[in-house]
Amino acid sequence: MERLQKILSSRGVCSRRAAEALLQEGRITCNGRICQLGDSADPDHDEILVDGKPLPSAQNYIYIMLHKPRGFVTTLSDEKGRKNAAQLVADCGTRVYPVGRLDMDSEGLLLFTNDGQLANRLMHPSHEISKVYRVTVDGYSAHGLERFNRPMTLDGYRLQIPKVTLLEEKEGKAVMEITIHEGRNRQVRRMCAIAGMQVRRLLRVSEGPLQLGNLPKGKWRHLTAEELRQLQI
Repeated sequence: MERLQKILSSRGVCSRRAAEALLQEGRITCNGRICQLGDSADPDHDEILVDGKPLPSAQNYIYIMLHKPRGFVTTLSDEKGRKNAAQLVADCGTRVYPVGRLDMDSEGLLLFTNDGQLANRLMHPSHEISKVYRVTVDGYSAHGLERFNRPMTLDGYRLQIPKVTLLEEKEGKAVMEITIHEGRNRQVRRMCAIAGMQVRRLLRVSEGPLQLGNLPKGKWRHLTAEELRQLQI
């Protein structure tokens, strides 16, 4: 038995928070009975309907890689009405959700799926999924680069030491490749600020075994069978 919010989220119907609203509005039934907030069900044996329609099949999962451009937020609802990255994958044929976030001014690899279990596994800190960013900065210095090798703390959380590789440097401007395992809010930008550098461009080029490659900006593609195997789905 699982909470109905979790079932709806894992089947790609809506987020858990949105599912709570549906429950409060009496729009979900289980075996003909109107469900209440806190109810549980067996998705394999119970008939669960949302507005009278059955849930999508548990096997109808899709996995998408998007090259997110700058200027798009990752949250599914934005009170400021800004452009949303989900709009760029709206033509994939089903409702999908971002795995993690990239802030509005950041670019690069962003996963979308309707497989809630995979999303939770990838985002859980215990799995330490590596994320690699190509970062263009102003204010570069050798002293600042060395600062990455010493402990940093964000919001009371002590970060793991990142792997930082200098790719280019000229007159205080530099391009670095930074690998982290956490996903704190605006983590790479804030780490660079601690090191005395200002981020001008931030591009996520890989996440775990997945590589952005030459996927055009603003475009998406399905993950390949080999990529899915590497994610151990």
